[in-house]
Amino acid sequence: MRISIAQTPTAALFLSTACLLAACGGGGGESASGGSSVKVEELSAAGVLGEQIFNDPSLSASGQMSCASCHNPNNAYAQSNALAVQLGGPTLSTAGTRAVPSLKYLTTETPPFHFESDGTPVGGFNHDGRAQTLAEQAERPLLSPNEMANASKSDFVNRLKQTGYAEQFRQVFGAGIFDTPDDAFARALFAIQQYQVEDPSFHPFDSKYDAFLAGTATLTDAELRGLALFNRADKGNCAACHISGKGSDGSPPLFTDFTYDNIGVPRNPDIPANADSTYFDLGLCGPVRTDLADRPELCGAFKVPTLRNVATRKVFFHNGQFKTLKDALRFYVRRDTNPEEFYPIGVDGKVQKFNDLPDQYQKNVNTTEGPYNRTIGMAPALSEAEIDDVIAFLNTLTDGYTPR
Repeated sequence: MRISIAQTPTAALFLSTACLLAACGGGGGESASGGSSVKVEELSAAGVLGEQIFNDPSLSASGQMSCASCHNPNNAYAQSNALAVQLGGPTLSTAGTRAVPSLKYLTTETPPFHFESDGTPVGGFNHDGRAQTLAEQAERPLLSPNEMANASKSDFVNRLKQTGYAEQFRQVFGAGIFDTPDDAFARALFAIQQYQVEDPSFHPFDSKYDAFLAGTATLTDAELRGLALFNRADKGNCAACHISGKGSDGSPPLFTDFTYDNIGVPRNPDIPANADSTYFDLGLCGPVRTDLADRPELCGAFKVPTLRNVATRKVFFHNGQFKTLKDALRFYVRRDTNPEEFYPIGVDGKVQKFNDLPDQYQKNVNTTEGPYNRTIGMAPALSEAEIDDVIAFLNTLTDGYTPR
């Protein structure tokens, strides 16, 4: 479904982009692995501080985790390993519960979480949209016990005061800024926001597909076939949520409509929390998000991510269940025709389909839209050769394209 994309209000942006910050972060770098060939010419004083904060592991309880530790600039500001969830905390031994999302293309394009007139949930940050702004998204990673694990805002600010750029922080935000930890914490988030807004590596729009839309590049036959399959409702039907066309104002596509979907991704045993058979990550209705706990029809729905740089991802879906793009696409098109390929077989010999949802929420899984509207015995919406063509197209969404 195509929606009108509302820009994040400027007032909210102050702390909003503030730090989609943190959950984790990355290193430095560019192009081939989804970074950007675009170079930063100049950052504001706040942006310069933000870059330092983003890359500083001393701001964590372990002294070894920065924003850049999980959101690697060399990998499109996403994780650079194939772990389902990352390890954080004071000793880097505490597992998270969800895979790391990319921080690219999130600064001003994502609208705050809301329900459309037809009841469709849209927008927000995180896999479950619980953060209305990027600032809200930032606070949890900085303070979360399984991430940077600061005990409080004051704890974080105390670490900030010990850095080599603390005086620079005072010069930018005031000599007495550290006297009020809450204010200093907010300014740190603002600095990271400015870094993300100002540094073009977070939103370069310089993929081969961007060049193709601009008329300066030609797609190969395989890439063109993949684009057609991506768009066709009777084939991949990807563009139903991952919009591939320019906006009405000519803006380049973000490959997400910011909505939510429940596609019944298999339970991932590599997530330690899943060792508890009573634990379920239900996305919009909990357990991390709590304000929609009384909306059972939303249970199991997660935010539709951008597909920009998807070919550089190390894991796929909110729980990191799949490790390759081909396996993720096979799941999309074979989930209902060949469920035994993805779900365990019970003692009764039956496939335990949608096994990462309690029985009462399995009816929420999308089984009506293509390619999920098929049954056992039917041909998948895409053949193996067609999957390869779609992958060829998805590779054109990687930033840092250089004409040959």
